[in-house]
Amino acid sequence: MDWLLHILIAVLIGLFIVNFIAQITIVSGSSMKITLHDRDRLIIEKISPRFGKLNRGDIVIINDYPGLETERKPIIKRVIGIEGDEVEILDGKVHVNGVVLEENYINADSLGTLEVEPEYSKVTVPEGHIYVLGDNRLWGQSKDSRTFGTVSVKDVGGKAVFRFYPFNRFGVLN
Repeated sequence: MDWLLHILIAVLIGLFIVNFIAQITIVSGSSMKITLHDRDRLIIEKISPRFGKLNRGDIVIINDYPGLETERKPIIKRVIGIEGDEVEILDGKVHVNGVVLEENYINADSLGTLEVEPEYSKVTVPEGHIYVLGDNRLWGQSKDSRTFGTVSVKDVGGKAVFRFYPFNRFGVLN
C-alpha cells in the first residue's frame, strides 16, 4: 500500500505542475515564422500571466479570443502592446506610443505588407489586456489583434520560454 501513496503523490505533483507552473505545447501552423515553426515543442510557464507580468516581446499562448468557437485551439503570438500603450499600424509598420517598433524577429516576406482591420489600426490597450501579433505578418497567415482586437490577460495560458525540439533549434526563446 505504501507504493500506492507514492504514486498518488507523484500524480498530484504532476497535476499541480501542469495546471499552475508549466506545460509542454506543440506549435501548430506558421503564424510565428521565423521565430517558431510548425511542430516545434515548447515549454510554457504559467506563472507570469497569473500575476500580470507580461512584457512587450513575450511569446504567449492565448486560450480564448474572438473566433475561437470555430477554431477550438489556442494560438501563440508575440506581445506588442501592454495596458496603456497606444498601438498603431501605419504604412505597413507597427508604432507603439508613437515610436516605430524595431522587429528583427518578423518574417522578412511580410515587411511593409502589414494589413489591419480599420477598427484595430489604432488602439489604446485597455487595463488588463494586451495587443498581440504573429511574427508572420502576411495577411491571412496570422489571426491576431489586427483582426480581433486586444486580448484579456486572463485568457493568456502561459508564456513560451524554451524550445526543446527540434534539437538544432534547442534553447531559450526571446
